[in-house]
Amino acid sequence: MEMVLTLVGNARQPLTQTQVAAVRSATGATAPVRDLGPEAVEFPVEVRPADASELEQRAVEALSGAAVDLALTDSGNRRKRLLIADMDSTIITVECIDELADFAGVRDAVSGITERAMRGEIDFEGALLERVGLMTGLPESVLQQAFDDRVRLTDGAATLTRTMKAGGGHAALVSGGFTFFTERVARLTGFDEHHANTLLFQDGYLTGDVGRPILGRQAKLDQLNRITTELGITNEDALAVGDGANDLAMIQASGLGVAFHAKPMTAAAARARVLHGDLTVLLYYQGITFSEWAT
Repeated sequence: MEMVLTLVGNARQPLTQTQVAAVRSATGATAPVRDLGPEAVEFPVEVRPADASELEQRAVEALSGAAVDLALTDSGNRRKRLLIADMDSTIITVECIDELADFAGVRDAVSGITERAMRGEIDFEGALLERVGLMTGLPESVLQQAFDDRVRLTDGAATLTRTMKAGGGHAALVSGGFTFFTERVARLTGFDEHHANTLLFQDGYLTGDVGRPILGRQAKLDQLNRITTELGITNEDALAVGDGANDLAMIQASGLGVAFHAKPMTAAAARARVLHGDLTVLLYYQGITFSEWAT
């Protein structure tokens, strides 16, 4: 069957013609190369589905460790109609719960639990409750300070969202974090909807608990299924992106599931990965050219 191999370089290490030629030789590609942008190309390859992983590995080896992202995707239905994205360490550069913990003086304890949860070593829901419990008594006013001082958008986040929406797509932010942050990040980046957990406060201070039900791994998958049903599309029409273990279910259930600078377990299980570049790489993986970006 025909698939498409996309190669994306970056400003730190530009994609070279020598690298492209090496990958084409290693994969047996003979069809013409299509330029997608300053640092990205794609070309079709013939491969049996059972051999796709092997062909992708040959491409990786041909790059000899160069900081080039690549993805092998089906040639059909490339431009997705739904973007469903994790927030923390994906659409933004930080884990909001760790930043709140810093204000509460328990960052080391909380960030250690966060790392284990994102790696899939411990249950996400239990880890969330444990971390929030450690911050009992945190003033509610700290949330805005954390957002203003610590939260930064990942490069390419707004361009990704706005470009897909300009093409008629729908964008949903689904996070195991907190609605206070998803609401603001969704507004900044143009997401149509956002879903996350709700911190509970009493008299202006964190109670150490969150609202139920907790949005975790299964809830992210449920949101994917709900949204595609409501839009009258299928999961094959969706692009899902995230970095942690709680993103895996929606990543694996989507037509294009991408692990973004992800934890090892997530990266190994995803169909596609971004290891070096920013979120605009996801546009190239769909065959969307630089000239089509809504910047």
